[in-house]
Amino acid sequence: MEPLGDDARYQPSPAGPGSAAAPQDGGSTDGLRVAPATAQEWLEVEQWAAEEQWNPGLEDTGCFHPTDPGGFFLGRLDGEPVSAVSVVEYSDSYAFLGYYLVRPQVRGKGLGMATWQEAVPHAGERTIGLDAVPAQEQTYARSGFAPAYRTRRYGGRPGSPGPLSPSVVPVTGEHLDALAEYDEQCFPAPRRDFLVRWLGAPGHRAHMFLSDGRPAGYGVIRKARSGHRIGPLFADTPEAAEALFDALIAPLSPDGEVYVDIPEPNQAAVSLATSRGMEVGFETVRMYKGTPPELPLDRVFGVTSLELG
Repeated sequence: MEPLGDDARYQPSPAGPGSAAAPQDGGSTDGLRVAPATAQEWLEVEQWAAEEQWNPGLEDTGCFHPTDPGGFFLGRLDGEPVSAVSVVEYSDSYAFLGYYLVRPQVRGKGLGMATWQEAVPHAGERTIGLDAVPAQEQTYARSGFAPAYRTRRYGGRPGSPGPLSPSVVPVTGEHLDALAEYDEQCFPAPRRDFLVRWLGAPGHRAHMFLSDGRPAGYGVIRKARSGHRIGPLFADTPEAAEALFDALIAPLSPDGEVYVDIPEPNQAAVSLATSRGMEVGFETVRMYKGTPPELPLDRVFGVTSLELG
C-alpha cells in the first residue's frame, strides 16, 4: 500500500474543519520511532485532534483504546511525539483507520508517510475503513481505497423538544445483550465490550426505542470539547430516530450545541437534522480498502465516530 503524506485530515479552515492540506513528501525521517501508544499517551493525540477542531468526546480515548491497544500508533522524533495514526481491529475481517495527524510545526518532512508505513500493516488482510476529507479522496484512492458515500457533520442548537415518546427508555444493564445484537446489525463488526464502555462512560447518556419489547433503535449522546455529540444513532424508522433524538437532547440547555455525523444517503436523517435547525459544518468521504461491508444506511442516523468508526 502506498503511504500517504503529512495529512491532518480535518485541518481547520476559516469556516472550520473542512479541508486538509495536500500530502508533502519531502524531508528526512531520521530519528522517528513509531510504536503503539498507551491510553495515557493517546490523550495527547486527542488534544491534537481538538486543536484541529475535530471536537472529540471527552471520554473517547478511554472507550476506544481498549478495543485494540496495539492499534494506536505514535511517532516520536528524538523522543518528542510528532505524528499519529490509529488502525483499530474490530474483528478478523474489519479495521478502521483514523487520527492521521502530524504536528503543524513538523509537517512536510515525510513523518506522516513513515508513520503510515509502520501502522497500516497492523490491519493485515482486513478490510479497512476511513473517513477522508474530499480534497484527499484521490490520494487515498492511490493507496487502494475506494469511495462508498459521504458523511456530513450537522451542528446547531436544536432547542427543547416537545413531548417525549413513551417507547424510548434509558439503557440499563439488562438491555446490553439485546442492544449489542442490534448494534451488530448496523456496524460492520461485533463490539459488545466497547459498548459496555461507551454506554457507561462519564458524561454519556444512552436511550433505546422499544417495539414489542425489543430494540428498534438506540442512541448515545456524550460531552465533547464543544457542546455534545450524538453517536451512534441507529433506528429502524425515521419516527424511532426522531423520538430518540428528542430524548437525548431533552436534558440539555435550549441553547446547547449538538453535533451528529450523518451518512448522506440517509435523507431521512438529513431531514431530521435540518428540521431541528442544524446545519452542515463539513463533510468527509467514507472509503474502504477491501470488500466494503454491507450496512443498512437507512438505519444509520448518526455514526459513532468519524475518527474511530
